[in-house]
Amino acid sequence: MTDAQQLAQQILDTVGGSSNIADVENCMTRLRVEVASPSSVDLPALQATEGVMAAIAAGSNLQIVLGPGLVDRVADSLESLRAAPVPGASPASVSPEELAARGASIKASARARSDGRTMRAIRRISAIFIPLIPALIACGLIAGINGILTNLGWLPGVTTFLGVLSSGFLSLLAVFVGMNAAKEFGGTPILGGAVGGIIVAAGVANVTVFGETLAPGQGGVLGALAGGILAAYVERFMRRVTPDVIALIVVPTVTVLVAGSVTLGILMSVAGVVSVAIGTAATWLLANGGAFAGFILGGLFLPLVMTGMHQGLIPIHATLIEQTGWTVLLPVLAMGGAGQIGACIALWVRFRSNASLVRTIRGALPAGFLGVGEPLIYGVTLPLGRPFITACIGGAFGGGVVGLFDQLGHSVGAIAIGASDLSLIPLLNGSSGYGWALLGYGSGLVVAYVVGFVATMVFGVSESVRADLEAQSAHSPGDPVAPAAPLSHSTAASPLERSSASSRHDAGRIPGEDHERNPNCKAAAAI
Repeated sequence: MTDAQQLAQQILDTVGGSSNIADVENCMTRLRVEVASPSSVDLPALQATEGVMAAIAAGSNLQIVLGPGLVDRVADSLESLRAAPVPGASPASVSPEELAARGASIKASARARSDGRTMRAIRRISAIFIPLIPALIACGLIAGINGILTNLGWLPGVTTFLGVLSSGFLSLLAVFVGMNAAKEFGGTPILGGAVGGIIVAAGVANVTVFGETLAPGQGGVLGALAGGILAAYVERFMRRVTPDVIALIVVPTVTVLVAGSVTLGILMSVAGVVSVAIGTAATWLLANGGAFAGFILGGLFLPLVMTGMHQGLIPIHATLIEQTGWTVLLPVLAMGGAGQIGACIALWVRFRSNASLVRTIRGALPAGFLGVGEPLIYGVTLPLGRPFITACIGGAFGGGVVGLFDQLGHSVGAIAIGASDLSLIPLLNGSSGYGWALLGYGSGLVVAYVVGFVATMVFGVSESVRADLEAQSAHSPGDPVAPAAPLSHSTAASPLERSSASSRHDAGRIPGEDHERNPNCKAAAAI
């Protein structure tokens, strides 16, 4: 049994077994588990499980932070374990308890569908783009290296070669978006890719719609997204009404014909207008709002990450990169993670005698500097309360600095998504070239670090939490393995503060281990 399978089995045991799980979803670093009965979940045992960076319970929803790469394998293994028959169980013999559990599971699933439609829609859209992020990072990084070499006038033969390597995937991005969109909405991926391929086909230049001659690539990823989803619905409908004997021929033909025609005749034009509007709005916002707009965006990003709503920005980033070659939003939003790093360093300095807290921060900071911010969110700042707010303040000031550069005419952009903090540096570009982009982004990082640090040192910890942390230090001075006591049992501490101490106990050593196992770790928190 692999490490991922073992961890999936441990998670399954601590959440109450297969019968207690209503739904399982995952993003880049988190496993989201919807349970039928929250009282059946052994949260302390889950938080103490080796491999789990942090675990937060919000009603029937569990957020389990595992880290990039590992979370995908665990999610697959968990689904396999749920689907596997129970040894010795008889399909014809079901106990009343099992029936009750199934009913509770169905009820929880229905509630999740009705109460969380917006979030579920965002997750489905993000699931279309998340598999593309490794290629976007790779091609973006190659493009960044190529740009630096070109600007320096070095290795002209190599730059031509690198230019082809970096542009191949991006030129066919609409195809991959169409494939993933069709798959996510229950269709055949290759048919979604066939519809997405229409958008980048050279022959589009010979088509006139509404008196306008189309251009290859018009509508971009938004058009491919809509076309792939439409293809899935058309295919599903055709499979229901088509006799099996002719389905192999009729279903794919009608799917491409109908979805492709609508994409070519309507969606490309509409998506083209929307894409231009998004690009214009983002550029105008930072060019005119400048520091103020950057301040607001940088300060709000960590709450978006906490709720998962940041995933809804992925299509916008991709659209901006298609239009201008970079997204001006990502460097501003990345300041939220930088503010959090400053806040956590302040906590390390202020409570350096608290072995448990220091161990957690020390283990999660390297991931934070590489742009993976969720271990710090769920293991440190959010459970402690105020440091999460001071981290947002640091992100706001850092975002204001980056926004100021945009307002002064030196736009700071990222040529790929999926990276943040220091890992975003090689992927920078802007209207005034890499040098100005690096200066703007680097200045924002420094300000976010410093403001996050100072704000946390000055008013980042409440008196009750400070007393608890110092009490823990007094009970186990210098003991690197002493377990953390609960943060507080007083009414001044929030339930989240009281329930998260054990997550901090183990979170410190796990991030480093996960990142060793997963060399492709990237900044989900930045997208």
